[in-house]
Amino acid sequence: MDIKRSGSQPSAKGSADWFTGSVRVDPLFQVTGPARAAGASVTFEPGARTAWHTHPLGQTLIVTSGCGRVQREGDPVEEIRAGDVVCFAPGERHWHGAAPTTAVTHIAIQEQLDGKVVDWMEHVTDAQYQG
Repeated sequence: MDIKRSGSQPSAKGSADWFTGSVRVDPLFQVTGPARAAGASVTFEPGARTAWHTHPLGQTLIVTSGCGRVQREGDPVEEIRAGDVVCFAPGERHWHGAAPTTAVTHIAIQEQLDGKVVDWMEHVTDAQYQG
């Protein structure tokens, strides 16, 4: 058993290489073999979002507060709210983040495959974000 006490793991600022706007990542649990899953609580300030990306084994988002946006390539932008669960399939190109005027926090869970959990791509443009 391993208990991660609240506040015992430092927060990190989301890298400008992968995020637009102000993003805070709070680690929850890391990959510990033989398990492959890792999770973090991610908070996006209004207008903040990820770049386009994929996950080799998919990703699950559990929205814990606020209002945000998600989009998978080829589909319209969708609004997400606290209590929603979003599942992206392996290799599905997508982005997610806050609404224009409201912050959002979600728990992001993804699995590692051959040492990789994410493939980052180009930033989401303002036009794409607006939908």
